[in-house]
Amino acid sequence: MQTLGFIGVGNMGEALVRGLVQAGTARAQDVMVSARRKERVEELTKTYGVRGGTNSEVARQSDVVVLAVKPQILDQVLREIASDVDRDKLIVSVAAGVPIAAIERRLRPPLRIVRAMPNTPATVRAGATAIALGEHATDADLELAKKIFDAVGITVVLEESQLDAVTGLSGSGPAYLFLVIEALADAGVKVGLSRRASMQLASQTVFGSAKLLIETGQHPGLLKDAVTSPGGTAIAGLHTLEAGGLRNVLMNAVEAATRRSRELGEDFLRKL
Repeated sequence: MQTLGFIGVGNMGEALVRGLVQAGTARAQDVMVSARRKERVEELTKTYGVRGGTNSEVARQSDVVVLAVKPQILDQVLREIASDVDRDKLIVSVAAGVPIAAIERRLRPPLRIVRAMPNTPATVRAGATAIALGEHATDADLELAKKIFDAVGITVVLEESQLDAVTGLSGSGPAYLFLVIEALADAGVKVGLSRRASMQLASQTVFGSAKLLIETGQHPGLLKDAVTSPGGTAIAGLHTLEAGGLRNVLMNAVEAATRRSRELGEDFLRKL
């Protein structure tokens, strides 16, 4: 593994650093990090044994530069490191909504860029990430990017035009599911369970259901039918969910988040 530099080490940046180091995909001494607060860099160097530096130092000394900052401050970061990156480096961006062409335009084209959309379960090495290659990225760049994100979950390769949809589905999806789990737990409390037991049961039910779906490879409709006996409890609950428009609400949520991802990209382009 080459030298990896992470500019921005919030939840996602730290998740990637921790996953790579703990999985043995990268040696701690081959990882550099930078952040707005010096204390944050010191915390990570102490915790994981990685090296710290400024944004420019990380960009200059790394073979792979991971831009793990929020879209709102990405333009400022790109201006700062523009003179420190060239085509010899692979640039990986996890900034939601920001297109590859916009990043390249702010730096010094042509550049090797991979755009990625991970999600927060990467913090427990159960993430779902989609990656897309820029025009000048190579097959070797693809394999390297996959290796990085495979360290914290699964990785799929898509066209860049599909990444806003990924942001709406898996990128934002954990928030929807946390709301579902909270609602299930509240319902458990309403029907007489303790808060602790209700939360444990709701969380494990969602986890176990996802694990069952993944490991069996069966269609979710078949697994649903297996739980649903004639005149039973599950069909009564399902009828209520259908009447409440659960499918429609979730589909609208993904669509709204996808639309917002596109808007963030358009906002970034207007700044150029």
